[in-house]
Amino acid sequence: MKNFADSLAAVLLVAWVGGLWAIGYIAAPTLFAELSDRQLAGNLAGELFKWIAWVGIVAGSYLLVHRLGKHGFPALKQGHFWIVLVMLLLVLGQHFGIQPVMQALKDQAMPQAVMESAFRSRFAAWHGVSSIVYLIVSLLGLLLVWRHRGN
Repeated sequence: MKNFADSLAAVLLVAWVGGLWAIGYIAAPTLFAELSDRQLAGNLAGELFKWIAWVGIVAGSYLLVHRLGKHGFPALKQGHFWIVLVMLLLVLGQHFGIQPVMQALKDQAMPQAVMESAFRSRFAAWHGVSSIVYLIVSLLGLLLVWRHRGN
């Protein structure tokens, strides 16, 4: 039988990865498809992405500490450890690096929507980078869930 720490690691992994997929590939596209106000859809999606970033920061940090606590330094030779580390670093970079740049562009565009302003091309480029990072994190997370066997 698994102990509490192992069970918590499994729950956090599934919550993080499931949240990534649910928000990024179901909720956000639905907001843009159903709301006529694209700025409102973007703001709501941004809030969802902010929350899942915090879930990722907490879950990723716990998963790394749990792996080190369970396996010691040999954890550094395990793919699981490195995949979680890369995911966590990408989430941190996106949340504390890319998102603030995108928000600054939105703020500079005010009172216009950023996609109707002179900052449109810069915002679109950063949004593209953010989308690629999100896709990489999502796919790495899917790989972790696929390979997870309670170890």
